[in-house]
Amino acid sequence: MAAPCPVLDVLDMEVKPKASQLHWYELHMQPCVAELLGTALFIFMGCLAVLEDSGGTGRLQPALAHGLALGITIAVLGDISGGHFNPAVSLGVCLLGGLHITMLIPYWLSQICGGMIGAGLAKAVAPTEHFRNASGGAFSAITADEQVPAVLAAEIVLSSFLLLVVCMGAINGRTRTPLAPLCIGLSVTVGILAGGGVSGACMNPARAFGPALVANYWDYHWVYWAGPMVAALLVGALVRLLLGDRATRLFLK
Repeated sequence: MAAPCPVLDVLDMEVKPKASQLHWYELHMQPCVAELLGTALFIFMGCLAVLEDSGGTGRLQPALAHGLALGITIAVLGDISGGHFNPAVSLGVCLLGGLHITMLIPYWLSQICGGMIGAGLAKAVAPTEHFRNASGGAFSAITADEQVPAVLAAEIVLSSFLLLVVCMGAINGRTRTPLAPLCIGLSVTVGILAGGGVSGACMNPARAFGPALVANYWDYHWVYWAGPMVAALLVGALVRLLLGDRATRLFLK
C-alpha cells in the first residue's frame, strides 16, 4: 500500500481554511457598493414616478413604483448587503445584531450618496416643468407648523410598520421568510396608499435627502429623518425585548 503523500496533506491544510474565508472586498466594500446601487435605483424609480405622475392615478402610481422597485432591488442585491437601502432599516437591523456596528456609518453614507445619485438621474431625464411642479420629488406635505405633530406621528407609525416587516420577515430567525422582499415592497406600497396624503409616506431618510438636495427644498426636512429613526429605535427595542426569538431577545443572551 502506498504511503500518503505529505505534500498533498500540507496543501489541503493550506487551502481548506482559505476557501471558507471571504475577501475583505466582499466583507466591507461590496455591501456598500450594493447599498449605493440599490438605493440609487430605488430612489430613481420612486422620484421618476412622482415626477411623471399621469394625474388620474392619485397615489397608486408612486405607491406601486416605490414598492415594486424596492422589492426587486432587495431580491437581487439582498444576498450581498442585506438589501437595506434605507438608513432607518440599517439602524433597526444593527440593533438586532444583523449588521455589525462598524458597518453602520458606511451603509448610511452609501445610502445617502445613492439617494443623491437617484434623485439626480430623475432630474436629468424628467422634463424641467414636471421637476419644478413636483418639487423634484421632495416631500412637501408640511406647509405650516401646525401640521408637524400629525406628520411626525404618521411617519413614525408608517416607518414602524415597514421596520417591523423587515425585522420579523428578514432578521428574526423564527419568522424569517423567503417572501421577505415581496412583503417589504408591499409594506411600502401600503404605507404610501394609506399615509401619502398625510405625510407623503417617506419612511426613508435617504429618499428624503436626495431629492431635497437636488431640488434645494429643505422645508421641514428634519421630520423625515426624525420619524423613521425614532421608528427604528422603537421597533428594534420591541423585537429585541419582546417579539424576537430566543437568539434575538436581549435578556436571553
